[in-house]
This record gives sequence, C-alpha cells and structure tokens, in this order.
Amino acid sequence: MTIRRVRIFSLFERFWHWTQMFLILVLMFSGFGLHGFHHLLDFKQAVTLHTLAAFLLLLLWAFSIFWLFTTRNWRHFIPTVKGMWQVLRFYSFGIFQGEHHPYRKAYWRKHNPLQALAYLMLKIVLFPLIWISGLAYLFYFLWRDIPHATQVLDGVALVHTGAAFTIVVFVMIHVYMLTTGHSFKEHVMPMISGFDDVDLSPEEEAYLLKDEPGVIR
Repeated sequence: MTIRRVRIFSLFERFWHWTQMFLILVLMFSGFGLHGFHHLLDFKQAVTLHTLAAFLLLLLWAFSIFWLFTTRNWRHFIPTVKGMWQVLRFYSFGIFQGEHHPYRKAYWRKHNPLQALAYLMLKIVLFPLIWISGLAYLFYFLWRDIPHATQVLDGVALVHTGAAFTIVVFVMIHVYMLTTGHSFKEHVMPMISGFDDVDLSPEEEAYLLKDEPGVIR
C-alpha cells in the first residue's frame, strides 16, 4: 500500500458539511433561546429563526440523500466490525498513551468503523427523530383535534428536545475529537481542501493517475 494525498471529499461534500454545521449551530442557538437559556432573541424571533434554519437544513439533507445514492457514496457510512475493536481500544486507552491511530483512510472507505457507525446512527435514528417530531410540533394545528392531542404534543416535545440534546452532545464530541491526535488544523483541512492522506493499492494508484489525475498528488 502507498500513502498519497487524494481528494476524498468532493466540493459538494464540503459545502454540505460546512452549511450543515452552520445551520445546526443556528438551530442550537435558537433552540436554547426557545428554552430560556438566553434572551438574545424574543420568543417570536427564536421561533422564526429556528423554523427557517430547520427547513433550509431539511432541503440540504434532501439534496444530500439524492447525492449519496446517485454517487454511491452511501457505502462510506456502512459500518464494519473489521477493525472496530482496535478503534474502540484506541479511543478508550491508546489515545491517552500517545499511540498512533490504528485506522488508515482507504479510497473506498473514508471513515473508520466507529465513525461509520456513529454517522449511520445519526442519519437513520437521530435525524429522523428530530425531523418527524419537529414537523409534528410545527404542524400541531393539523392534528390538534384528535383525542389526547395535548398529551401527545408533550411527548412529541420531549422526543424533539431529547434528540436535539443528543445531537448537541454529538457535536461536542465531534469538536473534541478534532483536538486529539494530529493538530486541529490537520483534522480540519481535508474538509476545506478535500485532500487527505489515503492508503492506496497499486491498482487504485494507477487508476487515479491515469483516469483522475486531478484528485491525486
């Protein structure tokens, strides 16, 4: 295997990542305002900002899902047990001993097994929970006449808030992980330039040099 600098994050992926990050921060800010953690916005302003950011993020995710399946990049988010124990051991013990990360990025697998599992759970569990509960809350006027609607609304609000705080925890862990191992800059730069160090087989290297020379350095 040869380590080469390869563009593994496309322009759309980088746009998706940074736009999603910005919108989630806006949702966190407005959501905390709605719950009274700050008073930088009045309630109406917080609701308007939260709703606008939510619909923009929903639109972004719709395009992202289309892109994932049309480009077959969904494969990067399928977890595998191969190497999972080594990664778990590293994050629970080895990282504090100065050990090197046991996983090396491959051209067809950008994420280590733990990352893939975390991102998959985020996409198929947390995101659907927060969107279904958020839309149900927003359009309460359409179903408020059903029996026990107010009790159901309380449950919807709890699910939405619980999912939101879980995403906040995910964001905090994600930012913390950027401070471990290599420098913060080395972790962030691939999502800016698109290029990262990747283990390539001789066949992959030859293919990229011949057919996609712009993605390899």
